Amino acid sequence: MLQVIEPIWTIKTETATRVRGRIEAVLDFATARGWRQDDNPARWKGLLDKVLPAPQKVRKTQHHKAMPIDDVPGFCKVLASMDGMAAQALRLLILTATRSGEVRGARWDEFDLAAGVWTIPPERMKAAVEHRVPLSRQAMKLLARVPRLDGDDAGLLFPAARGAGAMSDMAMTQLMRKRGLDCVPHGFRSTFRDWAGDCTHYPRELVETALAHTVGNKVEAAYRRKDALERRRPLMQDWADFVEANPLVAKKASPIRAKPSRAAPA
Repeated sequence: MLQVIEPIWTIKTETATRVRGRIEAVLDFATARGWRQDDNPARWKGLLDKVLPAPQKVRKTQHHKAMPIDDVPGFCKVLASMDGMAAQALRLLILTATRSGEVRGARWDEFDLAAGVWTIPPERMKAAVEHRVPLSRQAMKLLARVPRLDGDDAGLLFPAARGAGAMSDMAMTQLMRKRGLDCVPHGFRSTFRDWAGDCTHYPRELVETALAHTVGNKVEAAYRRKDALERRRPLMQDWADFVEANPLVAKKASPIRAKPSRAAPA
């Protein structure tokens, strides 16, 4: 095991960690089947942790590169002028502060356009918990522009250009790269978090819920069953008003509010 993973442990820590974990799983399966009896040489706790440094001590945390807050309105103005499917998907991602996979896999039957709500099922969420997104007026207008087949209420919003399935996970990234941008689609979630924390007075737990992050400890989460959907609606509307504003106006006007606005549902 050491001959396999030690040479790459400090230079490709993520890869080495995954290789070790998968070898451990395979050998555990073999033991459970009665195909082997010896101790698992890939076991971390009590074995390899005695001879290798912990991954978190050698692995450098690399955050997704995010676009600066002041640059987002200008970029969204460019996106609004584009008709391509990748541009529409990226606009929806920004407006809803959701993940790339959640947008690419979005289906029409997840949207209640009358109520202005997008309900992402647990199987498509990172935390395996249903997430409801209140849709801003801008998001509703965008959805009205996304083409769909007549009578197709369950199909993908953004299908692959060729063949079956969802849009490629590189489609939105490539769009940004072609414009010479160093940031990535997932980074807009960080931009949203920075904007909400630095430029508004919305409570932290409301912002974290908007990002589908777990709020509080397990005990608190067990007792808190509501997702504050209507309280999050003004937050997402203010974000949409900011990112889709004229860039010159957005830079001059401070988005900080004395208290959250009372934006009506779209």
